[in-house]
Amino acid sequence: MKLATRLAILALALLLSACGYNNIQRLDEQTKAKWSDVVNEYQRRADLVPNLVATVKGYAQQEKDILIQVTEARSRVGSIQVTPELANDPEKLKQFQDAQGSLGSALSRLMVVTENYPNLKSDQSFRDLQAQLEGTENRITVARTRYIEAVQEYNTLLRSFPQNVTAKIFGYQVKPNFTVANEAAIAAPPTVDFSQPAPATAPTAQPMVPQQSVPQQPTSLPPAPQPSSSQPAAQPAAQPASQPAAHPGVG
Repeated sequence: MKLATRLAILALALLLSACGYNNIQRLDEQTKAKWSDVVNEYQRRADLVPNLVATVKGYAQQEKDILIQVTEARSRVGSIQVTPELANDPEKLKQFQDAQGSLGSALSRLMVVTENYPNLKSDQSFRDLQAQLEGTENRITVARTRYIEAVQEYNTLLRSFPQNVTAKIFGYQVKPNFTVANEAAIAAPPTVDFSQPAPATAPTAQPMVPQQSVPQQPTSLPPAPQPSSSQPAAQPAAQPASQPAAHPGVG
């Protein structure tokens, strides 16, 4: 009896492994870990806001509106209860993303305003907070990218056969994911107006290339006239005959 039970357990384990149950478990845990990284980085940014607002307020009290916007955005972020189940609820995930996006936009406007206050920019505390905020924003981008990739891998596995059957049996569902902030603007087709002709463009002036002077070839002399075949060729002058040498007479 014990042997039969063990064999049944072994067969069930092999069946679950073949149906992708172990891979579903692995990727599910991976998405949870990546989600924790996202939450931690967002929390790091929220913790910087009170000190940042207090430092800016000491130099730019007249920037009351933007300081209030940052404070209110930070409060909305803190009012959302972040739990592991939040990542599985599309509506709650959207609320979380919208709140974090509002805080990010408010902080960006605050950084633009601080450019008008040289004394604030020279403050060591403000520069430290600014550097921490920039580093945190970069880590948020990295954490979000890794989470998006993990969710895509998990959802692709759940939609594949036979893992989709295993997921349905054990109640696993695809997870919602972060969306692009300007998704509507990206999806909208560009508007092209053909009613007005395009303005004529002025011809581009071509640079003047200096012409190189070509050295003139020397004028060739006309060929010497050749003697005509009808005229006899000039004979060489006759040499005078040599005179015999005079011999003295015989006496």
